[in-house]
Amino acid sequence: MRRAIRGRGRGAGAAVVVMGLGAVLAACSSGTPKAAGSAGSGTVAEVRAVADSGTLAGLPARVDGAAITVGEQDAPHTVKVYEDARCPYCKKFEEGGARALTQSVASGDVKIEYTIASFLDGNLGGSGSVNAANALRASVDAGKFPEFHAAVFANQPDDESQDAYTNAFLLKIAGKVDGLRSTAFDEAVNGGAYEKWVGDAMQAFRDDGMQGTPTVLIDGKKAGGGEDAMYGKASFAAVLKDAGIS
Repeated sequence: MRRAIRGRGRGAGAAVVVMGLGAVLAACSSGTPKAAGSAGSGTVAEVRAVADSGTLAGLPARVDGAAITVGEQDAPHTVKVYEDARCPYCKKFEEGGARALTQSVASGDVKIEYTIASFLDGNLGGSGSVNAANALRASVDAGKFPEFHAAVFANQPDDESQDAYTNAFLLKIAGKVDGLRSTAFDEAVNGGAYEKWVGDAMQAFRDDGMQGTPTVLIDGKKAGGGEDAMYGKASFAAVLKDAGIS
C-alpha cells in the first residue's frame, strides 16, 4: 500500500510519499497535474560547476530498453533509480545518498539502472523533463551519460516550477562536459531524436507501479531506512550495507 500526499510550498510536484511498512519519504508525486502552461519559462543564466567527487565519470553506460544502465553488465547487485530531472528531491538524492554507490559501481559490485520519467511537465507545465530525458539519452551515445547526468541535476533551478531545461540550456550544460558536444549530439537534443524512447521510459515508470521520484529499488526491493536515509551519503551507505552491498 502506497499513497501520495501533495506537499505545500514547493510547487505542484512536491509531495510526501508514504511507503508500506511505515517508511516515510519526501518525494515528487506523479499525482494530479496542474493545467499545462502554468510554469514559468526561461533558462538559468550561468551553468553551475559539478564537483568531481561522487560522480560516476568514465564508467560504462548503455541503453537497456527504456532504462539507462551504468556499471558492469554482470554486476551481482542492481540498484534501480526512478527520477525526473525537474524533481528537487532527485537532486537531493544525487547530491547525497547516490554518492554512496560510486565505489561499489566502480568496483563492479553494483550496476545502476536509471528510469528517467517526465511526469513533472504535466504537473507543472512546460517541457523541461522531456527535453532533459531526451538529452540524457543522447549523452549515452556520446559516452558521457554519468557526467552529463550529474551536470543536469547540478543545474536544476531552485524553483521546480521554472521550466529551465530548454534545449538551449541543456546544450549550455553539455558544453561544460568534456567531449560531449558534437554535431550529432546537438542535433539529437534540438531535434528531439529520442522522443519515442522518452515516452517508453515514462510508460515503464507507470508499468512498474511508480507514483513518485526518487524511488530506489535495491535488488528488487524498495530502499528502506526511513525518511532521510536516501538523502545522506552515510545514511544511504548504511541502507546499502543492510542490503548486502558494502
